[in-house]
Amino acid sequence: MHPFRFGVTMSRAASAEAWVAAARRAEELGYDILLMPDHLGSQLSPIAALTAAAAATTRLRVGSYVFANDYRHPLVLAREAATLDWLSGGRFELGLGAGWNATDYRKLGLHYDPPPRRIDRLSEAVPLVKRLLAGEVVDHEGPHYRLDGGHVGPVPVQRPRPPLLIGGGGPRMLRLAAREADIVALQPQFDPRGRPMLGQATEGATERKIAILREASGPRFEELELNVIVGDAALVGSGRSARESLLAATKSAATGLVGTPYVLYGTLGQLRDRLLRRRDRLGISYYAISGHAMEAMAPLVAALAGR
Repeated sequence: MHPFRFGVTMSRAASAEAWVAAARRAEELGYDILLMPDHLGSQLSPIAALTAAAAATTRLRVGSYVFANDYRHPLVLAREAATLDWLSGGRFELGLGAGWNATDYRKLGLHYDPPPRRIDRLSEAVPLVKRLLAGEVVDHEGPHYRLDGGHVGPVPVQRPRPPLLIGGGGPRMLRLAAREADIVALQPQFDPRGRPMLGQATEGATERKIAILREASGPRFEELELNVIVGDAALVGSGRSARESLLAATKSAATGLVGTPYVLYGTLGQLRDRLLRRRDRLGISYYAISGHAMEAMAPLVAALAGR
């Protein structure tokens, strides 16, 4: 059973100083890792921003959540990841997915292929990236990628390589993650237009995804760290204003009726017990919390991180 850890997801700040201050505050509050998405809107560029966050902190890990495979050749991605791990002193975690945001594809002038084709490319890319990060010189000629003496330099600090997170929600993505990942980010599956299928955000749907993982991974299931991204979170009470506490209590009641791991509402005691029970039942131990809730959820982090 993995100990609990908590990440904070951020993508923008009002200034460079504010970005650095937010990273330092996350570290001060006990968060384990700062995570960034990979989109082409108004967010900061993740590689540069994660490097700045790592340089401003001493313990905080940094990670992609997740890089879209189609935006970078595996050798380019592996070199960026290796350098980021080297510059951070071994504090980088590589999150990788098949790509889902149709708007990003349009901006890049890339065809938004059906999921099977995007997953085909990811399935070929992942073993290549892993070999490169392990320090191998790679020759490869496949249906989607070619490498001729590809290698990274400098090699990552973490050996044999930085941890690999694969995010996905469909059966094929889950089976890929079961084979290749160290960390699995459980997500609702996306429809062919790149929209999340909200019916898959329930506790029951998550349990079925974990059953697929368990079957596909076999003996290594116990080694997998299971993660969910928390879309919204709030504590009832804990010194909050009456209005904030009432809103959190209302959301907590609604969440209890629906049953989903992707939001966290309730008192500190309720959430602590809920996460402990869920870990015992499903194995989920790693939660990525939105930056806007970083301060509010700090008591939960203090109560469970490392346990």
